[in-house]
Amino acid sequence: MNWDYVIKNGTLVTPSESYKAHIYIKDGKIAAISDQDLGGTATRETDAEGRYILPGLIDVHVHSRDPGPTYKEDFFTSTQAAAAGGITTIFDMPNTTPPTRNVATFKAQATNLASKAHVDFGIWGICLGHLNAEDIPELREAGVIGFKYFWGYAINKETFQLSYNYQPGMNEAVIAPFSDGEVYEIFQNVAKTGGVLAIHGEDSSLIQTLTGQVQKTGRKDYEALLEGRPNLAEEVTVQMGLSFSRASGANLHVLHVTTAEAVARIRQAKAEGAPVSAETCPHYLFLSNKDYPQVGPVMKIYPPIKYEKDQQQLWQAINDGTITILSSDHAPHTPEEKDGDLWSIPAGMPGTETMAPLMLNAVNEGRLSLNKLAALLSENPAKRFGIYPQKGSLEIGTDADLTIVDMDKEGQIEASRLHSKSKITAYDGWKIKGLPVETIVRGETVMKDGEIVHAPFGELVRPNK
Repeated sequence: MNWDYVIKNGTLVTPSESYKAHIYIKDGKIAAISDQDLGGTATRETDAEGRYILPGLIDVHVHSRDPGPTYKEDFFTSTQAAAAGGITTIFDMPNTTPPTRNVATFKAQATNLASKAHVDFGIWGICLGHLNAEDIPELREAGVIGFKYFWGYAINKETFQLSYNYQPGMNEAVIAPFSDGEVYEIFQNVAKTGGVLAIHGEDSSLIQTLTGQVQKTGRKDYEALLEGRPNLAEEVTVQMGLSFSRASGANLHVLHVTTAEAVARIRQAKAEGAPVSAETCPHYLFLSNKDYPQVGPVMKIYPPIKYEKDQQQLWQAINDGTITILSSDHAPHTPEEKDGDLWSIPAGMPGTETMAPLMLNAVNEGRLSLNKLAALLSENPAKRFGIYPQKGSLEIGTDADLTIVDMDKEGQIEASRLHSKSKITAYDGWKIKGLPVETIVRGETVMKDGEIVHAPFGELVRPNK
């Protein structure tokens, strides 16, 4: 047998076990796994002695800005960043220009992204209520990875763009955030397709009222931001989403969970058998309000980074299975855009490149196991979004997507060296132990020792029906 690539002596890591074996790759697939040398010749061979091989990591929550404000980021650079961080598949969010709202925009986006993709990718479809209700079934059939509803945001009915800071009396083309009944119809429509419905869980009406109260005082400190967007804003929306999911049968996914209160609601719903999953992000696990004096406006993110008590509950939720997925919520902006007061600057920062290194460092610190990390970043997202075992597994016959990590390798996160166009991060200067050293997509090495070594060749991934 002439193998395309043989990786020998590595320790394979799945959510349930770790074991030493050789991996044999042929035609982009895992052709064999054995603790014995199977012989034959190999076009390429790597000795992974002392290193760990995980199923290719998946980032389900990436804003690549493409098409749209590509001066901040585009799909070429976002997928380079992903590959540099050990990610083999990303799911791109639909708040682009135009958003992925029907089959025509889905097909156009698939073509656009394929020409720039260093890793494989799925595409989220957006829910715009009555503006695209009839398109939801066809989008599901076309192959969107899931549906995103930006709960509480207004919508421009002419451009289909989100309005992030709605005020009554805005441009007549802007539709006010949907009523509870209209939101419930979104749940019903997505439920009929069997697809996943993901929500950004913050109550905009509550935020508008409380932010207005705080802004009248003239305060611009981080605590003022949290008073305007409190834990309550997430709790009430998550609870409503859980109730709507239970009544409609929609497969609910709660994005970027930040609070102890939301964790408690989700834990209870899962105990009752609700079809719900939840994710959180590294910035909520490693940062709290206490970090703002040192980090500054870079760490403004929506939903905002909360308190240490919330951080502690998020870690517990990861380890007890309440939260089953990690994502980056990669949301690039320029340094100039992030330089200002908290009320005026945009929310978000890059994260797909730093996510795995931060979590590997946490493994070395004993905060979770490497097996748990394989579940959170590989198997669980693949299963939840219907692409398992093609992705997220180490099974014979599946895509040879692999992330090789060196748990002893030390490094430092440096904003200037990020592959994203956006050279900002809350972790600038953080020392890390445990790094991805090779990213393999369908048998091809895309990243080696921190360097991108392959031209774009990523492919669209659709969920299994």
